Amino acid sequence: MVELKTDTSMDAMYEAGQVVGRALTAVRQAADVGVSLLELDEVARGVLREAGASSPFLGYRPTFATTPFPAVICASVNDAIVHGIPSGYRLRDGDLVSIDCGAQLGGWAGDSAISFTVGGPRPEDVRLIETAERALAAGIAAAVVGNRIGDIAHAIGTVCRAGGYGIMDDFGGHGIGRRMHEDPPVPNEGRPGRGLALRHGMVLAIEPMLIAGGTDEYHTAPDGWTLKTNDGSRAAHVEHTVAITDEGPRVLTAR
Repeated sequence: MVELKTDTSMDAMYEAGQVVGRALTAVRQAADVGVSLLELDEVARGVLREAGASSPFLGYRPTFATTPFPAVICASVNDAIVHGIPSGYRLRDGDLVSIDCGAQLGGWAGDSAISFTVGGPRPEDVRLIETAERALAAGIAAAVVGNRIGDIAHAIGTVCRAGGYGIMDDFGGHGIGRRMHEDPPVPNEGRPGRGLALRHGMVLAIEPMLIAGGTDEYHTAPDGWTLKTNDGSRAAHVEHTVAITDEGPRVLTAR
């Protein structure tokens, strides 16, 4: 069931989204050659703690996971697409990093992700990240009253495929509200004019995930969480929490 949020609820979700935005900004600023992923997780924890927010990631255990998630960020490096568990790995020059973060504040959730490079960027990584961001922008632009979920999916998929990138079939965006994951699912590829009609008060986490090698194939790492490209190519993941309103899409996690 899809819950339509009131304007007051969307304002409250904006507050949660701003905590997420501050956490991602702080993590991005702290990320440098030699910094560990666990240290980045601690940076995000500090931002959540200061805001009086909790993490919807920490302890989360969906049906596919064998263990609860042990951190407040997902830190996915190079060929890891999403759901990377922060570890003692220290960032190296040229690494491509995707950070996903959530916050629970006042009973409402926010969810967002960024991708960036550390040290000297490779041109192909810059292009990958820029394409992911354009795909996200296209998806947000399609998130208007009167459109359908398929219009968002088609907008994202069109940008991704035009760039020659792969898309995971089984993972994409989702509804969000009092819980981090709610109905409806928001695929990253689809047919326009299909799916649930978008209405004022719907709030969606829109999140393109691009595989540089062009294949859609991926696998789960031994940790039971991290999803990695089968061909070893790099990946990028970007995300915003977006409210559907009669005035147009409202990005609740805008940084």
